[in-house]
Amino acid sequence: MKAAVCREFGKPLVIEDIKLADPNAGEVKVKLGACAICHSDIFFAEGAWGGELPAVYGHEAAGVVDTIGAGVYHIKPGDHVVVTLVRSCGKCSCCAQGYHGSCTETFPLDEKSPLQSANGVDIVHGLRTGAFAEYVVVEASQAVVVPKDISFDAASLLACGVITGFGAVTNSAKLRPGSSAVVIGTGGVGLNTVQGAALSGAKTIIAVDLSDSKIAAAKQFGATHGLNPKLEDITEGVQNLTSSHGADYVFVTVGAKQAFDLAPSLVARGGAIILVGMPATGVMSKIDPGTIANDCIRIIGSKMGASNIHVDIPDLIDLYKAGKLQLDELITARYPLEKINQAIAAVNQGDALRNVIIF
Repeated sequence: MKAAVCREFGKPLVIEDIKLADPNAGEVKVKLGACAICHSDIFFAEGAWGGELPAVYGHEAAGVVDTIGAGVYHIKPGDHVVVTLVRSCGKCSCCAQGYHGSCTETFPLDEKSPLQSANGVDIVHGLRTGAFAEYVVVEASQAVVVPKDISFDAASLLACGVITGFGAVTNSAKLRPGSSAVVIGTGGVGLNTVQGAALSGAKTIIAVDLSDSKIAAAKQFGATHGLNPKLEDITEGVQNLTSSHGADYVFVTVGAKQAFDLAPSLVARGGAIILVGMPATGVMSKIDPGTIANDCIRIIGSKMGASNIHVDIPDLIDLYKAGKLQLDELITARYPLEKINQAIAAVNQGDALRNVIIF
């Protein structure tokens, strides 16, 4: 089996086998059909959040269940599943509040990676998934059964980019119909924030990006306006488009310091700033606490769109089948695993919304 190694994508890693780490635990082994490339994989591979080598990344995946461990009842071999990084117990305080992506439970797979090289070296189970490979082993809570008539490439997008962006709107912000929203960054997550806002009834949706082509893409997903910081003053532009009130919601979907610093100048009194993008370790942003308090501004963290994947992913599939949610339009290109370098390079150059590895 082949897999890409962090910071060494050009050197395929031969894995003798990928087995259930603990056959008595609630784990599943999945033969993958597709894995989308997320910027989080690239940031980890580049060392933005630390980590160790060797490691296999990739976490937006879909495939067919191969094997199940004891105690797995909602999935059976042959099922088609979306595989996510959201590993949750459903019982801790975070899960009880709906924050399954922040579950505090420790699982067997957290303590022992299911990956070893042919010579017995442990391999880091990147983002709890390791989906730049032909097979993955994950905790059963990470997999969601999906209809067999949805393609693996479209389904894989639901694992992270779609639920993160869409859920930031519907779960974290609970956006009100008729309101205004700014989305800073219109890559894979940002576009799903845009279409989440559009489907939630936002009246004004302002896409902010350094790329005119991505702003154009955002308009195809429901943005009503676009602003490019290289060409215009964003604060002035948002004021002009919101009758000098500012935006009711400002979504920061990229992990750039400049984006976090910009957000407070765009939000209306009584509005909310939703932090979705993850910056590199050590990146800090300053706020004026007096203004935040005086203007009753909420700052909301949103990991994985505060999603309950076993509820939200089926709902999103219903929207997709009804023609309301765009998935296929998010895919820029498809690559075999052997060309993962080219796929990642295209993402880094800003030429892709979502590139997908097809197995």
